[in-house]
Amino acid sequence: MSNILQWLFKNFLKGLLIVVPLVVTVYVIYGVFTWIDGLLKVDSWFNHSVPGLGFVITLSIIIIMGAMGSNIVATRLISFLEKYLNRVPLVKLIYFSLKDLIGAFVGEKKSFRIPVLVELYPESGAKVLGFVTSEDPGLPGISDHVAVYLPQSYNYSGVLVVVPRERITLLPPAESARWLSFIVSGGVSRGPQGGQPIADESHSTP
Repeated sequence: MSNILQWLFKNFLKGLLIVVPLVVTVYVIYGVFTWIDGLLKVDSWFNHSVPGLGFVITLSIIIIMGAMGSNIVATRLISFLEKYLNRVPLVKLIYFSLKDLIGAFVGEKKSFRIPVLVELYPESGAKVLGFVTSEDPGLPGISDHVAVYLPQSYNYSGVLVVVPRERITLLPPAESARWLSFIVSGGVSRGPQGGQPIADESHSTP
């Protein structure tokens, strides 16, 4: 009887490992799809519901805006708009914070593209994983320091630290996405191997 219970419990845990990530992923994707699909209230345009039409229209608008954003006229218009948004305290905080946050993951100037090991306490030998977000933070008296963002595991927050350049070790930049996954998962997802000192000019950060 005990063998049967052990078998049931063992396979129940295996089932959880398969079902829970799958169900949560589908649920999140469905939730995002439903939210985007309802942004434009397309159902009110017709006498009946058209599932997915709002989603397609919303994505089309985003793509068109992205294409227009590379246009010189549109770029100047956006810069002109941001100039005035920058003068309104609350709007400035919301707009530019969101813009920087999204830009950290997408676009040509991704912030989380330089993974590093940080030696916060040399005497302990312990190191933490993070991403260089600024080679020159512009703080007085510490020109030899860099800004490193330390994401937290199983969380969407993190800590910004400014450390001496010699206390960080550059990890393979091409594998930055895997390093981020490694950190967020608490080390469960295996990260790439290898690394070079950031002080080495042949492997210096851009």
